[in-house]
Amino acid sequence: GPLKPEITITYIAVSAIFFNSGLSLKTEELTSALMHVKLHLFVQIFTLVFFPTAIWLFLQLLSITPINEWLLKGLQTVGCMPPPVSSAVILTKAVGGNEAAAIFNSAFGSFLGIVITPLLLLLFLGSSSSVPFTSIFSQLFMTVVVPLIIGQIVRRYIKDWLERRKPPFGAISSCVLLMIIYTTFCDTFANPNIDLDKFSLIIIVFIIFSVQMSFMFLTFLFSTRNNSGFTPADTVAIIFCSTHKSLTLGIPMLKIVFAGYEHLSLISVPLLIYHPAQILLGSLLVPTIKSWMVSRQK
Repeated sequence: GPLKPEITITYIAVSAIFFNSGLSLKTEELTSALMHVKLHLFVQIFTLVFFPTAIWLFLQLLSITPINEWLLKGLQTVGCMPPPVSSAVILTKAVGGNEAAAIFNSAFGSFLGIVITPLLLLLFLGSSSSVPFTSIFSQLFMTVVVPLIIGQIVRRYIKDWLERRKPPFGAISSCVLLMIIYTTFCDTFANPNIDLDKFSLIIIVFIIFSVQMSFMFLTFLFSTRNNSGFTPADTVAIIFCSTHKSLTLGIPMLKIVFAGYEHLSLISVPLLIYHPAQILLGSLLVPTIKSWMVSRQK
């Protein structure tokens, strides 16, 4: 189509989000975030170990129901996905949480996901294929790390202008993200062979919202305990980074791991629902989380 998502989304959109983050983020905040090892461990273990295991256990119960088995397999693939490269950062920024930590965990989780996600898919779903780690890794490096570094370099030269004018970085990132979701939906539902029954679809939507709410509450409980050592701003980054899953990485990975698979469209549906659901839910919760964080900081 005229939007040319194979170029604009794959290469330009994600790069634009990270260039935007590099431009808007103070360098000292980014370097201090690298040292917060406890926070990074919490997010990555929750996302790539606890999340897929909990979903697998839950699906053992759901397997006796009449829900479409390929949609259930799709739910498992959601659990195996790495953190997103954009939405968690945008929502953390909107609340005023630890944006630097969110950026680090998004980028680091994405790189971990290149190796771990295909292995998790093999473990839980038994799909076997040769995954071109090198090409995904190099593409991620070019679309995530390089734009972030360029953004930081450009910031050094126009820092005063940025402080004076305060461009709407958040709004720009949100528009780009909306475009990513729109084009992915178009790709999936343009497939004439997709066979969805309404009952299964409604149940899957309900499950996805329930899982997100439960996991957000769980991460909130863990990160606000007295001895956790996390600040309210850290908690905001943890809530979004631990529970969000990547669509921009997930869809290409599914296409690689399940290449030539006749049920690929159905397997992709839960991830397609999960991504806009996490943004919708996150956006609705932004004012509540923001008022909690401000009151805690006071």
